[in-house]
Amino acid sequence: MLEDPDALAARLVESEDFVRNNRNLLLGILAVVVAAIVGGFGYYTWRGQQTQKAQTAMFRAVDAWEADSLKKAMKGDGRAPGLATVANEYGSTKAGNLANFYAGVASLKEGKYKDALDYLEDFSSDDYLVQSRAYSLMGDAQLELNKPKEAADLYAKAADHKANEFFSPGYLMKEAMARELAKDSDGALKAYDRILNEYPAAQEVAEARQFKARLQK
Repeated sequence: MLEDPDALAARLVESEDFVRNNRNLLLGILAVVVAAIVGGFGYYTWRGQQTQKAQTAMFRAVDAWEADSLKKAMKGDGRAPGLATVANEYGSTKAGNLANFYAGVASLKEGKYKDALDYLEDFSSDDYLVQSRAYSLMGDAQLELNKPKEAADLYAKAADHKANEFFSPGYLMKEAMARELAKDSDGALKAYDRILNEYPAAQEVAEARQFKARLQK
């Protein structure tokens, strides 16, 4: 159980020799470790500052957005940047990510459908309702750009993202109508059938049954 003094002395000599022979290597490793620690601390400090700046900028922009002052919301009010700046400069922060959603909706309302797609494509959320809504809004933009097939695919994506009885039937109805516009009758029928079979208690059922019957004539 006791350490042999001679063996311990021998190991100390070996350790000293190793350090002496590998001094440059060890110093290099130490420098890398120190740089990683300092760099990591610097990054998190910078990230915290970016987040704070983004949140401050978002406050005024969202106020304008809620007041339906879309131009001010997007471009800023002269005292604080707008959603476009927040989304572009602080996209790596939570506030910047959310700015993409607001900017996408604002662009959609302004009729800037390509911009709306770009912003919404850069947005992501763990909240399944908000993420599904984003997919559906992207579908709306594609529909306005006269791309019904792409729109239908996005509506289907919205319906299938954490599918639920409250919102999925509505997205499926939008998918079916977009597929009809794309001359995809089989796809539209499948979407109507999904509403009828998977969500029989949904308020869209009567309309889905009616549209399906019309399509089959």
